[in-house]
Amino acid sequence: MILSKLKPLHHLSHHFRCRAIGVSAAAVRHDTTVWNPTRLIEVSPAAESLFRITIDVSQSPELAASYTTAGQYLQLRLREPHIRPTLLAISSPPSVAASKGVFEFLVKSIAGSTAELLCGLQKGDVVELSAAMGKGFAIDQISPPEKYQTVLIFATGSGISPIRSLIETGFSADKRADVRLYYGARNLNRMAYQERFKEWESSGVDIVPVLSHPDDSWKGERGFVQAAFARAKRILSPRSTGAVLCGHKQMAEEVTSILVSDGVAREKILKNI
Repeated sequence: MILSKLKPLHHLSHHFRCRAIGVSAAAVRHDTTVWNPTRLIEVSPAAESLFRITIDVSQSPELAASYTTAGQYLQLRLREPHIRPTLLAISSPPSVAASKGVFEFLVKSIAGSTAELLCGLQKGDVVELSAAMGKGFAIDQISPPEKYQTVLIFATGSGISPIRSLIETGFSADKRADVRLYYGARNLNRMAYQERFKEWESSGVDIVPVLSHPDDSWKGERGFVQAAFARAKRILSPRSTGAVLCGHKQMAEEVTSILVSDGVAREKILKNI
């Protein structure tokens, strides 16, 4: 894609602080990062305060090829000099980049943040992406499936983004005896990807939605993810159990503590950063 043909976003006039979505926030150094200009294909609501962002990477084959493992993330910056880049976990599987030439993201819009500005853009607007970063989820640590029959997955809020990539990439869930996804949100209106639940369940993943502030009609799990798991547990063989975590820091810390105290090896508890 030729840079001279890309029009800057003249309607961007406010400075916003950066916000990392699906990965921990980190200061981004102004260094030798190679930036790839790309166009937005879709910006649409995914749930309350969450937006589905689809970006065309078909004109940047090296960028598309840099994404190889579920759980990887990248830097995104707007074409405005005073707005710092933000980190975003890629929600679509690597196969989608190869077959369709797109990256998909799940972005939480927070007032006064770069994410809010990103979610306000339109189809055809230009943003710049770095190559995919990080090692992603080290699924080889909990393979082969015959040896690790239990996999417990935990996600809260927009942390479901790289978990979607993991599930749809596949990790032989159907060959394992017990694969559970504890997915926490404030209420159903804030829970993204509900339309994908049947597909995920058909792949072998048992979904346990956990709502911290549900309405009176809710019959499922209430409270926080870590509390819901603590009530259920059902870890029959800690040595053959692995886990994958993405979301709020407190959730990750408390779930890790529960798993380790029950005998699950710390190196079998996977995070993407």
